[in-house]
This record gives sequence, C-alpha cells and structure tokens, in this order.
Amino acid sequence: MEFIEIMKAIILGIIEGITEWLPVSSTGHMILVDEFLQLNMSPAFKEMFFVVIQLGAIMAVVVLYWKKIFPFSFKKKPFVQKSIIVMWIKVIVACLPAAVIGLLFDDKVNELFYNFQTVAIMLILFGIFFIVVENYNKGKSPIANDMDQLTFKMAIIIGLFQVIAAVFPGTSRSGATILGALLIGVSREVAAEFTFFLAIPVMFGASLLKLVKFGFVFTGFEVLILSVGSIVAFIVSILAIKFLMGYIKKHDFKVFGWYRIILGVILLGYYFFLR
Repeated sequence: MEFIEIMKAIILGIIEGITEWLPVSSTGHMILVDEFLQLNMSPAFKEMFFVVIQLGAIMAVVVLYWKKIFPFSFKKKPFVQKSIIVMWIKVIVACLPAAVIGLLFDDKVNELFYNFQTVAIMLILFGIFFIVVENYNKGKSPIANDMDQLTFKMAIIIGLFQVIAAVFPGTSRSGATILGALLIGVSREVAAEFTFFLAIPVMFGASLLKLVKFGFVFTGFEVLILSVGSIVAFIVSILAIKFLMGYIKKHDFKVFGWYRIILGVILLGYYFFLR
C-alpha cells in the first residue's frame, strides 16, 4: 500500500513539474488527476501537499536562473548588481496584489471557486484569450525585449493579472501573467522569465501559509510522500522550463490556448455526464 502511495506522489510530482510552468493550469490538472488517482491521505494533508510540492518546482527556477536572480557577485565589480535589485523590486510590486488577496481571502476563494466548473470555464476562457492575443500581436514588435525594459507600470499590470489566477483556479498563474505581459508589449521570453521570478515569492508564501495551517506536524510517511513529490517536481520542472524557453523562441503560445480549450471541454463533459 505504501509503495502505491509513493507511485502516486511521483505521478503528481511529474504533473506539477510540467504544468506549473506551461500556461495550462496546474490546478486544473491536479483536480482532474485527483479524481482518478487520489492519495490515500487526510484531506488536510492533500490540500497542503498540492501547494507545497510547488516548492520543488520553484527550486528549479532558482537553480536555472541563479545568475539572473542573485544580486551579489564575489567575482565581478560592482559587488551588488543594481539591475537585479531593481528586477526584484518589480517582482515585489507585482506580487503585492495577489499576496493581499491570498492572505485575506484564501479560505473564501477555495470555498467559492475551487471546483470543476470554475476550473473548466477559466481553462476555456484563457485558452481563447491566448489565441486572440497572439493573433492581435502578430507582426507587432515587442516594446520590452529584456528585463531592464520592463517598467514598474508593466510590473503592476502583470501583477493585477496574477490576481485573476489567485482568485479563479484554472486560470493558471503563469498563463495569466504571461497573457498580461503579452497584452502590454512584453516579448514572450521576457514574459516567461518574469513569470518564473514572480513564482518564487508567491509560491514560497503560499506554501508557508499552507504549512502553518497544517501545523508542521507530520508522520514519517507524510514527510516521505511530500519529499518524493517535491523532488520529482523539481527534476521535471527543470526539463519543462528548458522546453518552454526553447519552444517560444520559434513559436507562439496558441498551441497552449488550444490545449486549454480542449482540456476545459473534457472537464465540463466529465463533470456533467460522467461524474
């Protein structure tokens, strides 16, 4: 029985590692998979598990982008990299709206919107938005082609899009922020990277909140399950991030839009006809 639960944690880690970074909604996939592959753990542990394994995914960003996110250099002058400090200020500014919503309304949001209908609808809506925005931007040159060109105003707008994802599961945090960035003229590469960096404080904060609610009291087996899921999510996230950054250098995001629409329709069909 324990071996089966470990295998479930591995599968969930793989799904988290892929869907956290591709703009397809990790929440939507987790809800769908949980219908067929439920961890034999307490509801409180599962709620915490689905959030905290994202820390493994976040560590992939830290490892891959260390030189772009760590502002102190022991080999170069100046010692403090001003551009990286400014980038982190932009990240903090963009995170504030979602952080406030999360702290004040986390339980209420889960109660009202954490369901099949909301996830499916938001998958479909933002899938359509991706296709529409990419068609609208076709032939246009981005106005922000590197992180230094991304202004504080742009960061605030991207942060407001992140609020949509914080309230409505299925939107996809990465999907909402990338879409917001594309709408205001940020290049695909910069939009994706800024989304990665935004995830660091957001996911650390969300994970800490869930751990506090859970109580930091674990059985040995719960620690094992959480560790396995997080480690797998870390490994798979490295591959997923590298894939996404390579893909968007030559392609747009429309394929993810179509995928979202198809998945949303499947979720609605399952909910109304099979569940």
